[in-house]
Amino acid sequence: MRSMNVAAQDFSALRSIGRDGGIYSDPSGACVCSGTLPQYSILRCSCVQLSVKMKAFPWLVCALGVAVFASRIASTDSYIVDPGPVVKATKGELWPKPRKQDTSGNFSAIKPETFHFQSGNYTCDILTKALQRYQKIVIAIGNATRRAMASRTFPLESGNSVHRSKRHRSWRTDPNFNGYLEVALVNLKAPCETLPHLSMDENYTITVDDSQAVLSSYSIWGILRALESFAQMVVLADDGSTLLINATAVDDGPRFSHRGLLVDTSRHFIDTRTLLQILDGMAYNKLNVFHWHIVDDHSFPYESRTFPELSQQGAYHPSMVYTQADVAMIVEEARLRGIRVMSEFDTPGHTRSWGVSHPELLTPCYDQYRGKLGPMDPTRESTYTFLGSLFREVIEVFPDRYVHLGGDEVGFECWASNPDVLEYMKQNRLYSFEMLEEKFIQRIVDQIDALNRSSLVWQEVYVNGVQLPNGTVVHVWTGNRQDLLSRITRDGLPALLSSCWYLDHLSTGGDWRKFYNCDPHDFIGTGAQKSLVLGGEACMWSEAVNGHNILQRIFPRVSATAEKLWSPASVNNADEAARRLEEHTCRMNHRGIPAQPPNGPGFCL
Repeated sequence: MRSMNVAAQDFSALRSIGRDGGIYSDPSGACVCSGTLPQYSILRCSCVQLSVKMKAFPWLVCALGVAVFASRIASTDSYIVDPGPVVKATKGELWPKPRKQDTSGNFSAIKPETFHFQSGNYTCDILTKALQRYQKIVIAIGNATRRAMASRTFPLESGNSVHRSKRHRSWRTDPNFNGYLEVALVNLKAPCETLPHLSMDENYTITVDDSQAVLSSYSIWGILRALESFAQMVVLADDGSTLLINATAVDDGPRFSHRGLLVDTSRHFIDTRTLLQILDGMAYNKLNVFHWHIVDDHSFPYESRTFPELSQQGAYHPSMVYTQADVAMIVEEARLRGIRVMSEFDTPGHTRSWGVSHPELLTPCYDQYRGKLGPMDPTRESTYTFLGSLFREVIEVFPDRYVHLGGDEVGFECWASNPDVLEYMKQNRLYSFEMLEEKFIQRIVDQIDALNRSSLVWQEVYVNGVQLPNGTVVHVWTGNRQDLLSRITRDGLPALLSSCWYLDHLSTGGDWRKFYNCDPHDFIGTGAQKSLVLGGEACMWSEAVNGHNILQRIFPRVSATAEKLWSPASVNNADEAARRLEEHTCRMNHRGIPAQPPNGPGFCL
């Protein structure tokens, strides 16, 4: 958008579009301005584009600016603003928004020093460690802000908050005070599963009433989501003396089964400490798939047992390698949070780092590309033998049923310049490079199928006509997503969506809204087709991020994707979500995730 200053004497060119007369647009509708004319001598306007009519006005002084919502200016250099945060945070509201929640004005107090969780008949290591984590989270809620709260002379307004009493009145004398909540019963109704999986049950219920709390689920994965929701409902009292929680009934579960985050660790190496923080942030947003794009052209940081030379020669530096112990630790910590780890070893393109130690895997280029190496050489049987050995290792290291094989952005220049490749195509009656790529991908998909695993592939594999086994998931990332999803599901194949959730695409201000306004079911298709959309993933490609800024780039922007994949389709009001996201961002900050501000000027205690 463009922003500009408008002299008040020229306000006759504007027409009112606000009920209170405070919002104006030019006759073309290209710009909106905020203020009450003619009270102010200067208005602040923002324009999607400068129409011909607007360009004709000589008094428009244009400069780069920040997008403005219909009734409020988000730019910090606006001339007419209200004091205080642009978006007032909620207090004790859930993110993602649950399927069903009934909350009353009654509330209980929680003494951090005595509160605890109590499990029932079924338990396991996942539950034991989860209770320990969330015990610490609940206790820590007050620690980060108690000192700031104690220094205040009056409570700040906080919108729909757990305290519904008048200012300065103690929660202890509030008629809605139910007493103290000392224990939360965790009712796991069935034995624990060992590994998270695509069809895992994440449904749960929570009841908080009359100083009692019960968290219930038939699955350990549902209990994990219940614990996160319970912790989000606990807030600090206005006077900072204790924790409070509303009387609440929650019946919740996810809309989609695959709710993922892709992290690229090849363009920039991301240390394991930061990856663990990412896993924590995913759990706080009820995401359940860590798509580990672990290697690519620029570096090969995965330490292979079978081919250790791949990382020895292909990593940026010996210290920038994920050892077998590192990978096992990430997989285990993800498991404890109900998060699947899905590896991606992209082929036949994006493999230049493989060729540092194994140049024979790649295609030699000729003509103007002489001396370069291109995609994997699909004409050599040794290529498939090598990949078969590597993938046998991969399925042991990464226990998830799905392996992402890549298949995107394969450049054909080297194949076209290589006489051996051209002769191979002639002998095998392959009349296009798409057919050659299809032959390669088909071999790799068949290898994964023979290992009793399922494949994911980027959309190019489908578009190029590869005959995919039933159950192969097609990952949509570019182009006309509605058309692609219609075609893929019409052919009976499951699909994932990422097109509108690329976290490396940055824009000024609250760009989470563009992520929030994307729905995986927004395409023409039958109910059966839409049931084939498993969910989606936000993608954090790392060309411009490393361990120093990746967390801020991911959070809270990925939170918008998380809510679209968890909450019912009817949850689609971005203005309502903005207040909850403001709170959730502060919540993540308190828990050690340096999430960036989502909405403009504001604060976290």
